Amino acid sequence: MIGIVDYNMGNLASVINAFESVGADIKVESDPKKLQNYDKLILPGVGAFGDAMEHLKSNGMDKAVKAYAKSGKPLLGICLGMQLLFESSEEFGTTQGLGLIEGKVVAFDESKFDHKLKVPHMGWNELFKQRDTKIFDGLNKEFYLYFVHSFHAVCEDKYAIGKTYYGYEFVSAVNKDNIYGIQPHPEKSHENGLKIIENFVKL
Repeated sequence: MIGIVDYNMGNLASVINAFESVGADIKVESDPKKLQNYDKLILPGVGAFGDAMEHLKSNGMDKAVKAYAKSGKPLLGICLGMQLLFESSEEFGTTQGLGLIEGKVVAFDESKFDHKLKVPHMGWNELFKQRDTKIFDGLNKEFYLYFVHSFHAVCEDKYAIGKTYYGYEFVSAVNKDNIYGIQPHPEKSHENGLKIIENFVKL
């Protein structure tokens, strides 16, 4: 059974539909005490980092997710959910994250863009695999996924399993032990996204 952490940040329907379409047994969970009952956990999210952390802390869900990560069972952060895995974010001032992966979340630095680009980074873009990992099994060295974000992670290369170019190169997927994160939306990325979801289900 796979659990989706429900903390009032984003519409979960498309994530649920995507997992169910690959045959996963999935349930939305809002009780932090029940997280450990699941074989795998999804931390989704759309919106502001600070609001997300506030919601997670309001009922102890932040501590429950950290405890789950220590259990060794697979955990996947999607979009804002990936950003929450890091130590901090600079969105609307500095906010502490879950601290499960060393690094921080920063705004796109438009001064580094080689030509004028719009922020948020929205639409289809390529993810370049940095190393082999089970969640990318069966996918090419580079493949397209759907992105919507104004902030991105900065971390050591040892955690980066995917990078993307938008004005400059940034980390778009991470892995540390049993913890995975992906900045684009696999549930909105057609066949490539469903392959990632299927691979996560098989872990």
